[in-house]
Amino acid sequence: MYAKKGFPDLNLPVCELRLAGTAEHPTVFDQLRNRYVALTPEEWVRQHFVNYLIAVKSYPITRLANEILLRVGDKTLRADSVVYDADLQPKMIVEYKAPTVKITQKTFDQISAYNTLLHVDYLVVSNGLTHFCCQINHADNQLIFIDELPDYQTLTKQ
Repeated sequence: MYAKKGFPDLNLPVCELRLAGTAEHPTVFDQLRNRYVALTPEEWVRQHFVNYLIAVKSYPITRLANEILLRVGDKTLRADSVVYDADLQPKMIVEYKAPTVKITQKTFDQISAYNTLLHVDYLVVSNGLTHFCCQINHADNQLIFIDELPDYQTLTKQ
């Protein structure tokens, strides 16, 4: 459907995105930031994945945030998406890559660095075609790959 606009179909449910801008500079409405942002391949994945979290996994829109600033000394990092519980404690970090970018150990190193600051229970990495979800065993400091992303109630029961 959107492949005609230069973006591939993803391994995520199809969703209607609010597109604007020009052919040279397309934009998409980000419902979490409540504004139009540049439509890059990574943003294409983010918008579809956020829609999946809300529409399929019942994540409340009020518990999701995009582009979260993190500071380590004088260095600034950005977590792509963070999911919070009812007490606004971070529970999950999601890192997105463009569909053409292969998910590697470097991607997991990146999201793990964010987690040194946020201390979440789940890490998710997606390029829109391949998705990995890890539950963190904090006692043993291990990542446990799980087959299915938890729904919001399961995520917040821990």
